[in-house]
Amino acid sequence: MPPERFATNQIRPAATLVAELLALDPSPLTVAREPGKRVVGTCRHFAVLSCALLRHRGILARVRCGFATYFQPNQGLDHWITEYLDDNAERWVRIDSEIPGQTVLTRPEDLAPGEFLTGGEAWTAFRKGEIDAATFGVYGTENWGAAEIRGNAVKDLAALNKIEMLPWDEWGRMTEAYQGRTGPDYDQMLDTLAAVCADDDPTAIAALYERHELRVPLDLIR
Repeated sequence: MPPERFATNQIRPAATLVAELLALDPSPLTVAREPGKRVVGTCRHFAVLSCALLRHRGILARVRCGFATYFQPNQGLDHWITEYLDDNAERWVRIDSEIPGQTVLTRPEDLAPGEFLTGGEAWTAFRKGEIDAATFGVYGTENWGAAEIRGNAVKDLAALNKIEMLPWDEWGRMTEAYQGRTGPDYDQMLDTLAAVCADDDPTAIAALYERHELRVPLDLIR
């Protein structure tokens, strides 16, 4: 595949992803494409597209940023999934739209507790000593540890505010956190963030996102 094709993994809006796909092949979205006629993306793009399609059907849905525990034994790998609200069961159902038809999980359409941890859930588990932060990170890289959990916690808050960033985006004090240059005050803020996201009160989530060190700068939203 030519190098320029990989530029599509930088796309943020779902509408642009669909436009790129239709430019390669104008067939309806329900028609499966050969690999050469597919958009190159990441797990984040799977999550954003599935979220957009669910919303198109009138189903409440949102993207979550965190860690999957089902790809590698005893590891939490940087990953993005989709949640939709099941009115009958009165709960958010977590789905991994990247792996249906594969053998990774038996039920990717309804992830079991612990199979995916949001950034905030992973942060809380780390702070309680329930997980080893050294086993959480980005597969195939040197990016492992508490810093990766901090970053995904902030990205998950943005996603809950309908700002689904790219996995490598950084803003606020995130770069300092990745570099180990933040202290107890930042970690205490993340404790608050994790608690607010866990409570799932939309008003509180929106209010917390207004903090300058958490809100995504406009120049990163395209």
